[in-house]
Amino acid sequence: MGEPIYLDYNATTPVAPEVLEAILPALRDLWGNPSSIHTVGRAARRALEGARGEVAELLGSEPDEIVFTSGGTESDNAALVGIAAALESRGRHVIISSVEHAAVEESCRHLEARGWSITRVGVSTDGRVDPAAFADAFRPDTVLVSLMHAQNETGVLQPVAEVARLARARGIVVHSDTAQSVGKIPVRVSDLGVDALTVAGHKLYAPKGVGALYLRRGTPFAPYLRGAGHEGGRRSGTESVPMAVALGAASALASREMVDRTAHLKSMRDRLESGLRARIPDLVIHGGRSERLPNTASVAIPGVDANALLSRLDGVAAAAGAACHAGGTKPSRVLLAMGVAPDLALCTLRLTVGRPTRTEDVDGAVVRIAGEVERVRR
Repeated sequence: MGEPIYLDYNATTPVAPEVLEAILPALRDLWGNPSSIHTVGRAARRALEGARGEVAELLGSEPDEIVFTSGGTESDNAALVGIAAALESRGRHVIISSVEHAAVEESCRHLEARGWSITRVGVSTDGRVDPAAFADAFRPDTVLVSLMHAQNETGVLQPVAEVARLARARGIVVHSDTAQSVGKIPVRVSDLGVDALTVAGHKLYAPKGVGALYLRRGTPFAPYLRGAGHEGGRRSGTESVPMAVALGAASALASREMVDRTAHLKSMRDRLESGLRARIPDLVIHGGRSERLPNTASVAIPGVDANALLSRLDGVAAAAGAACHAGGTKPSRVLLAMGVAPDLALCTLRLTVGRPTRTEDVDGAVVRIAGEVERVRR
């Protein structure tokens, strides 16, 4: 049947041709250790710092505030555990939302096992937290809050800037997981007002295995990885220059394309949702009344188990919830937190469009999904 219609861009993205053109010469030529002072090492260092500048440009930060990591999970872990370790003499209380990515949730469970107190703020039926609820959770010993910018399953955007303003007024450090939003919508650290921020390369057309952690100058942080003090003493380990170059190229591409890319994604997502609703009148769109990522549709088809549907669906690559939990039989904890009934949660597809998605892809996917739903219901 050839390549399927790919509607799983929140799980991962293909490496963009422009990124591939940047990484291949780096793999061939920039093999030196960027910490070495000879010519080969200095060439690697120049490329590394150039890439750091491209990531900083996308985020509106200073280059020295960017730490290269292995991806979003490491960045989340490093931020939560590293900042907490640096601040534990001031307090041992952290606030997160009830719909955070597993990398944040599990980092907090790690802290709980070591005596920290974690408050999880709930969300509305539209999947959005109330900034006032975060403020109500503040305590004298609160030292850190973490609120994701865009929910990876529903695409719902969270009020990070409002929460950050309230928290920082009390001297509380603020982290946001922006893995899903960077590259899809403008993400500027000055607009969000955060102290730390997570980037995952493979969500914005770079390879898997590279990411970044933004750390505002002066943010308390205990290194998560210890060694020879690379990345300004914040992440030891000889840097992978080709992977950093790839992330830099993907960031530069996103900067150039942002306005057109955002508009394209929204056009494709809206066409997908309207097409499915026309063919499936009882379709439910989770978070549809909230501001969302322009590419994300979380849709439930009542009475049709999502995993069973996907197993029968030829020619469309999609997901039932987040990729890290794909294939499971339990309802999504994110949807349950929104008050979605468990049986409806199990009928939910996550359909996400991307930079390469075209009108014919969307229309073809609508026909195939709706046709299979009709067959299942008969």
